Amino acid sequence: MLNRRSFISQTVAATSGLTLAPWLLETLGAQASGRAPMRFIFMHKGNGLFPQVMVPPSLRREDLEKERRKEAFSVDLAQHDLPAWMQPVARHKNHMTILQGLSGKMCTTGHHTWQSSLGVYRANEALTSIKWATVDFELARLFPSPLDHIELACFPHDGGNARGNVNGIETGFSARGPQQPNLAYGSPKVALRELFRVVSNERREQVQHELERMVLGFTAGNHLNLAANLQGAERTKIANYAESIDAVRTRNGRLEAMADVIRRHLPRLEDRYLADDINTIDRQTGHVEILLATLISGMTNVVTFTVDELGTLYTGLRGLERELINLHDVGHGRGVGTLSADAVRTEIRIQHMSLIDTIIRRLKAAPEADGNMFDNTMLFYFPDNGETHHSSGVEWPFLVFSGRNSRLNIAGRYIRLPAHGQVGHKTLGNWYTTILNAYGNPITHYGDLDLALERMRMNQRGPIREFLASR
Repeated sequence: MLNRRSFISQTVAATSGLTLAPWLLETLGAQASGRAPMRFIFMHKGNGLFPQVMVPPSLRREDLEKERRKEAFSVDLAQHDLPAWMQPVARHKNHMTILQGLSGKMCTTGHHTWQSSLGVYRANEALTSIKWATVDFELARLFPSPLDHIELACFPHDGGNARGNVNGIETGFSARGPQQPNLAYGSPKVALRELFRVVSNERREQVQHELERMVLGFTAGNHLNLAANLQGAERTKIANYAESIDAVRTRNGRLEAMADVIRRHLPRLEDRYLADDINTIDRQTGHVEILLATLISGMTNVVTFTVDELGTLYTGLRGLERELINLHDVGHGRGVGTLSADAVRTEIRIQHMSLIDTIIRRLKAAPEADGNMFDNTMLFYFPDNGETHHSSGVEWPFLVFSGRNSRLNIAGRYIRLPAHGQVGHKTLGNWYTTILNAYGNPITHYGDLDLALERMRMNQRGPIREFLASR
């Protein structure tokens, strides 16, 4: 009988598209070198992010003029006040970068963008629109972990991905590879049940876990027998499927081996965070607890969190607790209660900053090596569709928080890059290429190119070299 391991190895050697992940991890996710892994958190929001709200209010007149003309400059944030809505993260200002001037006109923009903002290509609901793995998955491959990558989402009630099934496990906003959308957990309840089943004290969950183990083993053996009689493309297809099963079994085995560690960091969620009728603010807070537990326990090194999407109906927002907030209406300038549309946007951003503050504080409190876990973490906050509600992708603001072991030389700065069409302009593709190059992926350029910039004969390939820290 064909041995499963030798079958996969032989097929990998015969087909260029298959490789097995180099799982060089110790129990807590550290690499074989003994160094702590880097961790990446991608938090993206719907309904755009106005570039003007990112600007420090204390800029000098000459810098404000450059900002108005969208010309390149950089200032030390330590010498400036932050916009008022950033006050929840003001204590982390030395780790903060306000990055302006990137564009993403090669992406899907407007109301719903699917995998666009993380993949730098035009995406839609069709699987065939997914060209390659999104940047978060590329980083997860550089720093492997038992679960590779985790995605959490506050799904929309109407329009966009997974509309209507806000509490389920549905197609997310990341992609594992070509035509391979990722799945995201829509509620803290389902994420807790699925991710932490290995340490569940409930008999039903224990039985479910054991049944899954048996089914996977049976299925793997069944497909190996089938593959022995196949050739060419069909053999490759079965090899892909067999490897997927093998990866799930291996993942489960690693989680079982680190059950004691996972149990120590099991999220302790109050009943309101596990309710089916959970409000948006509690959903976000519960997701943050899941995010922290999976990172601190070493289950993953990369988490993507959709804090809201255009179709997300907000409930529980501070000052508007009794209101149902339609982000699409807000995007068209409609206020809610006594607040204008801009004031509602501000309150939502303040809520997002409070989530980021919780994440950073908790990671700073978790010891690691000669420091703490935040030392080895980067967090990105950005819109999924660019600069405004009906965006064109001409600007794509980012708020970045990076620990002291970051390989990017950007912390503590407000950075305005040249506007779209100006000499030296940079795109989302340049930005993600920079991050990937900094952490070990030598890719020449990540993402599609902007055809308008191509027509201008502007060089838009490669990293933003001044952002790369010297080693």
